[in-house]
Amino acid sequence: MPTLPWKTVAASDAPEVVVMASRLEVRSLAQAPGFLLASLALWRQALRAPGAVGVALKADPLRRTFWTVSAWTDEQAIRAYAGTEPHRSTMRRKRSVMKESTFVFWNSSPADLPVSWDTVRARIAEQRAARPS
Repeated sequence: MPTLPWKTVAASDAPEVVVMASRLEVRSLAQAPGFLLASLALWRQALRAPGAVGVALKADPLRRTFWTVSAWTDEQAIRAYAGTEPHRSTMRRKRSVMKESTFVFWNSSPADLPVSWDTVRARIAEQRAARPS
């Protein structure tokens, strides 16, 4: 399972940061390599994005599943990153290959970074369980 471990982009002296975690699943195994390449490009973009505090990526291509976790100075920084190229057009292009996506946001102390993959999985499982059937 390829993993790009947590990389701190910038220290934050704010009392809180916004953490965003995602679980992204593609429809078929054939789509996983292309999604992995796109994910790597967006990870590199996040490293340069204003307001990014830290980022990590975990890919499980054989299960067609990709996980991300990142911390940001505020929600505005996340929205700006999502609306900037190449993220914006990549997500538009990849929507057709997506089976399921889950996004979770919460506030955290910078002292609690990096966020563990166990925490990411638990928060995403909570979010998915809370969805209406």
